[in-house]
Amino acid sequence: MSLLTHHCMKVITFGEIMMRLSPPGFAKFEQAHSLNVVYGGSEANVAVSLAYFGVPSAHVTRFPDHALGRAAAATLRYHGVDTSAISYGDGRLGLYFLETGAVSRASQIIYDRYDSAFSQIQPGQVDWEAVFQGSDGVPATWFHWSGITPALSQSAADCLLEAIQTANRLGILVSGDIYFRSNLWKYGKRPQDILPALTEGCDMVLGNEANFDELYGVKANSFVEACKSMKVKFPRIRYFTDTERQSVSASHNRLTAKIFEGDTTYSSNVYDITHIVDRIGGGDAYLAGLIYGLLTRDDPQYAVEFGAAASALKHTVEGDANLVSVQEVEALMQGDTSGRLRR
Repeated sequence: MSLLTHHCMKVITFGEIMMRLSPPGFAKFEQAHSLNVVYGGSEANVAVSLAYFGVPSAHVTRFPDHALGRAAAATLRYHGVDTSAISYGDGRLGLYFLETGAVSRASQIIYDRYDSAFSQIQPGQVDWEAVFQGSDGVPATWFHWSGITPALSQSAADCLLEAIQTANRLGILVSGDIYFRSNLWKYGKRPQDILPALTEGCDMVLGNEANFDELYGVKANSFVEACKSMKVKFPRIRYFTDTERQSVSASHNRLTAKIFEGDTTYSSNVYDITHIVDRIGGGDAYLAGLIYGLLTRDDPQYAVEFGAAASALKHTVEGDANLVSVQEVEALMQGDTSGRLRR
């Protein structure tokens, strides 16, 4: 992968954005008299994080044509994400409700996203060639998707396949987060029916041995063995990556990450996160950091370290997206965990 500068890289993401509603602080649902509003979604979280790293990013989605849809789009623009390819139409804005846990009490999420405007997106509605070529004249270098999108409807899965095939034709790198949220698949298809064709077009995949077995029938005794078998089945894939989390409590996690390329596994430091503020979006923060590292350095070790440090910092940021800079991530990579006041 060639070394790129910020001026000649651009990342496109595709997926649903929901309104997140949560009781203030650590209150339980039963205690709530008001709910805080945040907009977020897995792929959009990646786009926002990359924008904070100085990487031009654009998100493609479909919103309801009313004030809440426009508010969600405005939030993306506020965080520096290009929204020019977003469309509007019938349907509703998906919701999810978050109760933030603490110490021995786990966080809880309740989804309310059925029949959303995004789930009604149709193949042919997005001019993917134009999106990837860029309205600003800067062509895309990377496209990212997750297994949540094809779970929502057949039409969303078909639209995603169009995007991947177009990216492949144009020489754009493709990453897929194949964690597929089994409870979302309500339209008569299984992940095993849909995800293999999408995975064929990927250059990088986030997943683990259990995913590879369940989705693709790849059985292995280790991550490395699973990656080598996956490489035979999907020869395009260059990188396989995953994170490992040890939950000591809802407030205390340990986090590490790894990436496999060729015959080599690169592993990050272990981050001991002792006072979690908000762990939602930690995996998206990792992927954004990893993508940043791979685009800017031809060095998987740097990329996995940057991604893991970015994810660790996300646990200190309220909301879905990781609003931290490259300088903050690199400071943590270099061991600065003091949290000293900066003037």
